[in-house]
Amino acid sequence: MESLESNKAFAAVLLAGMAFVGAGLVANALVKPTPLHEAAIKIDTAEASAAAPGGPATPAEPLPVLLASADAGRGEAGVKAQGCVACHSFNQGGKAGVGPNLYGTLGAPHGHMEGYAYSAALKGKAGPWTLEEMNEWLLKPSAYAPGTKMSYAGLGDAKKRADIIMYLRSLSPNPVPLPAAPAGGATPAAATPADAAATAPK
Repeated sequence: MESLESNKAFAAVLLAGMAFVGAGLVANALVKPTPLHEAAIKIDTAEASAAAPGGPATPAEPLPVLLASADAGRGEAGVKAQGCVACHSFNQGGKAGVGPNLYGTLGAPHGHMEGYAYSAALKGKAGPWTLEEMNEWLLKPSAYAPGTKMSYAGLGDAKKRADIIMYLRSLSPNPVPLPAAPAGGATPAAATPADAAATAPK
């Protein structure tokens, strides 16, 4: 009797397995999936924002052109809007927070603040912070210095980056020189009193 019950149980399991395999074969024969030509969901990233049609900076203009119409006042507002003040101080002699003080950053070495523990990725960058390098950094810190401690994802809007760069440039008694004015006679916006004096009619 026990042998008969065992055979029934084995037969039931075998039948269920065959039904499962058969159902899969029938489903594969009836349903023909069509591969998508492009992703159904597009994930926006800093680079995609900068390059997407109709995006803030499409096509991307050269940095000198962007700086020519940039404004340090808008940049200061942008720094606050991006939440930079939560981690950084911007005044001369200001203390470090989660991030270093940013006064006098442009033109200074990448690890410019004494006593702050910069990541090896950033300290390993040779030379001073240039306008072009700051633009790359603000676009996507993790791409500019892989391994950086900076968790900021980046800013895809090139015009907003240019405003912030002009603000950072103004945080110095001797601002780094602006690139040559773009063709067409446009003059870069004066970000500091020294710029205003240099560009004033004589």
